Amino acid sequence: MTERFIPAHGGYRKLLSYQRAEVVYDATVRFCNRFMDRRDRTVDQMIQAARSGKQNIIEGSMASGTSKETEIKLTNVARASLEELLADYGDYLRVRGFKEWTKEDPRARRLRELVRTPGANYDTFKAGLEHADPAIAANVIIGLIKVACYLLDQQIRQLEKAFVEEGGLRERMTRARLAERAKSPRGAKPA
Repeated sequence: MTERFIPAHGGYRKLLSYQRAEVVYDATVRFCNRFMDRRDRTVDQMIQAARSGKQNIIEGSMASGTSKETEIKLTNVARASLEELLADYGDYLRVRGFKEWTKEDPRARRLRELVRTPGANYDTFKAGLEHADPAIAANVIIGLIKVACYLLDQQIRQLEKAFVEEGGLRERMTRARLAERAKSPRGAKPA
């Protein structure tokens, strides 16, 4: 049997970047519903940016079997969407006179501890995400967006490295075809 040239793909639920992006999406929907006027166009833009961050990780992961180029592009789109969302939360804090937490803020340090919790999900961060103070909720979401962006940066670097080392679908197909030909007796044509 010839080695498969379409590798296993999908598995996005196992990616930490996806897990954090999913929490960011859920938190953004709830944040906008609680603290923002639904008539504000920014609400739709924030929710769509959060959704794009999550959905493009899914789509990239699913496309990875046949197109590493598409996987890299979509993962980068996810990263860009989350960066846009990060700016929206920064704007939210700034225009309302709230401060973004510094790295040294004890709440930011506590968030970093929680992020390292194995199997961390929405419930892990719920107290901060659903805090009555919108500045606290926004800062927790900002922290999670930054983590998701960091993870996506690492993922993109790994995808680039894998592409350079292993090539894409065409290279895998060629290697599989050549390997199959090498098994055939000299001059015989495969059936």
